[in-house]
Amino acid sequence: MQKKEVPQDEALLNGLNEVCYAVDESGRYVLAKSAGWEPANIANVQAWEVIRDEIAAVLARVRARELSPLAYQMARHQMDAKLLSGYVGLFCWQVRRHMKPAAFARLKPARLERYAAIFKTSVPELCRIPDASEAVELQR
Repeated sequence: MQKKEVPQDEALLNGLNEVCYAVDESGRYVLAKSAGWEPANIANVQAWEVIRDEIAAVLARVRARELSPLAYQMARHQMDAKLLSGYVGLFCWQVRRHMKPAAFARLKPARLERYAAIFKTSVPELCRIPDASEAVELQR
């Protein structure tokens, strides 16, 4: 696409620009700023709706004591057990076990500190179950 044809359909970027390649007047590829593109914006909005629904479903299971608060933090940060295990230095099965409320309640402070550091939060915040209004606010 020509540099002058780069889409400028604002949406999720809130005044920021993304960079894409375009062809300039002399036929060379150059970097061009774009405020967004409507099809990409629609796809991103739909993806974020799915993510919000997934977080809400996990939070409901945490409130029902089916999952530990660790599962909520993982959903909020879009992590699965395999990814988190790599960051925290545990086996995947250990992280999955810690997603169970009983196992999570028995975790030692050092292990909780490791999880909290990954999520850039405090241990009390890691262990706390947010209410519905906070959950919606955190997802945006």
